[in-house]
Amino acid sequence: MDSTWQFLKDLVDPESIVRLGLPLLLFVIFAETGLLVGFFLPGDSLVFISGLICATNNDYIGVGIITLILSMSAAAIAGNMTGYWFGRKVGDRLYKRKDSFFFKRRHLDATQAFYEKHGGKTIILGRFLPIIRTFAPILAGVIKIDVKKFLLYNVIGAVAWIGSISSIGYFLGRQYPQTKDYLGWIVIGLIIITTIPVILTYIKEKKKKENK
Repeated sequence: MDSTWQFLKDLVDPESIVRLGLPLLLFVIFAETGLLVGFFLPGDSLVFISGLICATNNDYIGVGIITLILSMSAAAIAGNMTGYWFGRKVGDRLYKRKDSFFFKRRHLDATQAFYEKHGGKTIILGRFLPIIRTFAPILAGVIKIDVKKFLLYNVIGAVAWIGSISSIGYFLGRQYPQTKDYLGWIVIGLIIITTIPVILTYIKEKKKKENK
């Protein structure tokens, strides 16, 4: 029981995930971008820290930065495709689903509001936003966006997201190795920065509905 609880705690700690090795790192990225229950998993902070640790202590990951970026991008692409096909299969029934620990209707509403504003670009822009990142591919499947168009947005978004954030982490790790001593503050900062747009989108959409 204790080992199971410790594993679950490690799943929400990006540094622990990276230190447990590349397979778990790739699985978490896949789950966070493709499974309905993955919205609570670390995303941006995990990608950033993987690049940072790749530069400062590569014993945990065991591959170079290029291989790491390609591997994480592939996991993110596969995750989004899984979410897309799940959305196509479930369809509008998702809107009738009751709230639970792993599913909140407000997350779906926030993603839909983002779609209404940005259209198909949500697949790309949503990569950089928690919650939107998880629900965007699922909603794309629900509204049946053309699969070829979705795949294009999917690949562009995955490479842009993984490539940019992990490269920043890698650069800081190479130039300023002491950055790893401030991982806790970095994680908090990334969570705040990436969550604010999601909250603002949800609040605006809620006010719009109340004024109708």
